[in-house]
Formats: sequence, C-alpha cells, structure tokens
Amino acid sequence: MALPEPEPGLVFRYDFLWRREARAGRDTSKQRPACIAVATASEMISQRVVILPITHSQPTGDTIGIELTASVRRALGLDDQPCWVVVSEYNIDNWPNPGIAPLPNSRTSFAYGFLPPDLFERIKAEFLKRYDARKAVRR
Repeated sequence: MALPEPEPGLVFRYDFLWRREARAGRDTSKQRPACIAVATASEMISQRVVILPITHSQPTGDTIGIELTASVRRALGLDDQPCWVVVSEYNIDNWPNPGIAPLPNSRTSFAYGFLPPDLFERIKAEFLKRYDARKAVRR
C-alpha cells in the first residue's frame, strides 16, 4: 500500500485528534478526511505536515471553517452532507504516520484527491492568518 506524497491541498483519511480530546487524555480519535496545509521539504529525513480537519459539524464560537461546496465534495468522493475544513485548529505530524488510514471500503487507497487550487489557497490564507495571530490551536 503506497501512500501518496504529502503535498499541500491533499485530502486524505486521518485520525485527527482535537485539542479537547488530547486534553482529556486521549491519543486517538475518529478517522476523518483531513487536508494537508503545509509540508516540509521531501529531502528531510522525516517529513512533517500541518493537518487541518474536515468535519460535518458546522463551526461555532471560536471554531472557524470554510465550507466545501457540493461539487468539491462530489469530486473528492465525500458524502453528500455539508462539511467544513477547520482553519482554527490543526495537528502537526510526521509523514507517514500511524494515523493515516485507508479510505472507507478500500484497503489500498489513502487519498480522496486534491482541493481545487483556488479553494486551497483561500483555506491556507485563512489558516495562516489565524496561525500568525496565535488564534489557531494545536493539539
């Protein structure tokens, strides 16, 4: 089972651990679609990636997310329910790592595909704005 290269905009299946879960002592969570926001150079011994979760829960309060349109969800093979890429919370992890999981009903595919470039640039800009202002939380 070959993993895809960790490129920004890649949507893959991942065991994203929310900060509230980590604070409660958990070290695993629900496998969900997630998006790579930033990846270190591939020449590094251990690549690191910044991962943003994708959730069906509409953002409220301090949680900020960008909704994926129905056409983007269809192109990625996600379900029909509305979903958001959360830009106010992130994980940093190695690539590869044990939290990467095969897609549902597959044993060999780990990636849904890539976000459209214009949408990814918007997501990245919103995440970096919060990160720079120290308003994005890390697990």
